[in-house]
Amino acid sequence: SQVRSYYVDWRMLRDVKRRKLAYEYADERLRINAIRKNSILPKELQEVADKEIASLPRDSCPVRIHNRCVLTSRPRGVRRRWRLSRIVFRHFADHAQMSGIQRAMW
Repeated sequence: SQVRSYYVDWRMLRDVKRRKLAYEYADERLRINAIRKNSILPKELQEVADKEIASLPRDSCPVRIHNRCVLTSRPRGVRRRWRLSRIVFRHFADHAQMSGIQRAMW
């Protein structure tokens, strides 16, 4: 099997950086959001939490992460379990290059 030590294109590199930032700030973001969304706490405290969440890096938000194919960097139609786009997945499946995958027959 081939081991890749580079990224297919700059979009994939950008997504990897976003994933690292999201992982790094996940705990802090979770705590701040819990304060922001808690309606029992005073409004002043919620407003401070709003400012804190705004001060975090924009790319630390997990919503900005997008699954991409690891071979082609295609952003749409990605089979999450294999991290391959539908096109690459079908090519490998048709040529028996994926263990345990076969065409449906009935």
